[in-house]
Amino acid sequence: MWRGFSSLEARMVLLLGVAGLSGALIYAGVTQWPLPQLLLWMRHDLSLDLGAPARFGFYGGILISAAFLLPLALWLGHRVMSPITKLLRALEGAVASYRDGDFSFSIAATRRDELGELIRMHNALGQTLREQRQNLAQRELLLDTVVQNTPVALVLTDSSGRVTYANIAARHLFNEGRTLHGLSFAELISDSPEPLRRAVEGGEDALLTVEMDGGEETFHLSQRSFRLQGRPHRLQLFRRMTRELSRQEVATWKRVIRVISHELNNSLAPISSLAHSGSELARRGDTGRLPGVFATIGERARHLHSFIAGYANFAKLPAPQPVNIAWKPFIDSLSLHCKFQLRGSIPEQPGWFDAGQVEQVLINLIKNAHESGSDEEGVSLSLTMVGRDMRIEVADRGPGMSETVLAQALLPFYSTKRSGTGLGLALAREIVEAHGGRISLANREDGGLRVSLLLPLGNK
Repeated sequence: MWRGFSSLEARMVLLLGVAGLSGALIYAGVTQWPLPQLLLWMRHDLSLDLGAPARFGFYGGILISAAFLLPLALWLGHRVMSPITKLLRALEGAVASYRDGDFSFSIAATRRDELGELIRMHNALGQTLREQRQNLAQRELLLDTVVQNTPVALVLTDSSGRVTYANIAARHLFNEGRTLHGLSFAELISDSPEPLRRAVEGGEDALLTVEMDGGEETFHLSQRSFRLQGRPHRLQLFRRMTRELSRQEVATWKRVIRVISHELNNSLAPISSLAHSGSELARRGDTGRLPGVFATIGERARHLHSFIAGYANFAKLPAPQPVNIAWKPFIDSLSLHCKFQLRGSIPEQPGWFDAGQVEQVLINLIKNAHESGSDEEGVSLSLTMVGRDMRIEVADRGPGMSETVLAQALLPFYSTKRSGTGLGLALAREIVEAHGGRISLANREDGGLRVSLLLPLGNK
């Protein structure tokens, strides 16, 4: 109940009622009582004539009432608008503080009306902004600490090419530990090795090796353009890859040694055992079983030769010799080596690739599709134009691959087959990337695996 009477609207209604009642009382006092009686008494009893009529008419009463009500109206209007005016001035100061980034401004108020509620909401907003500002400052401090101490050299430049931000690694890499802020990045790298300058000027991601400190250093350069506070900026990240590549190289060699050792043991152990058995058979004069022993030894030797030849072919893969290839004769030739279902139409625009290498890739992929357990009708090949590239897809209806296998299937020497060398998909990747294309593997939503080759079209 009290809240209803203390509201701003109720106060304004009350003041308007007071003003209206005051106007009615003044008008009645001027035209009815007591002003007419007072004038008559002054005129007759005191013989004092003020020049005013004994009784005022309608318009005279209105004029006199207006003369009295005008100061009253001004006073009441001041009383009504004074808190609103003060609040608007306070809010104006608060907005100016927020614009300048100062969220410490608050308004003191003990009012219990709508203005008091607005003030309390404003103060709550200020408190929220202060807390968010503090949290943001803490996050910025954490982010700056992480960025400053990361081993990746980070350089941020504005539209004019001047450095606006650089971490510790970047300062040591380009300016002997001194600050880079405000310096021209192009001038900073003018004395850097040429491969580094070319990579930065190229504006794209790159993996490069440069001579530094009397040795070779490999960097991965990542470059991105974006707008910061409405202005164009460019971010360059220089990551030293020498140590990581060395670890990867060692890990790869260990994997190669394990695979080769495993395969050599699988072949040499039975060869050694069969040679001993053949020697015993010859000593006892049991020559009838010797041809079978020698045949098995020959089969294991041929398998070992094929295994070693596969590694040699992978290591000595020649550079592709791409030419224009008509798709229909190429598909017809491919169908003589393996079975598949052609999905869709054959493009009229010729491809641009080394026919022998790409044919070997597709033969291996289709062979893998058949070995996955898919029905022959489920192994398909499709050709699709994607911009200026040709996408070749080999799909099957086998069980697909797990996420772990998908992530490693294209790595050299990785295989899930007991007798696999792990070179089939790795060789396919090597050939496709040598053509300037990409290879990817994905499980099909309705079951099976899809291997996609994206090869550029035309003489590039």
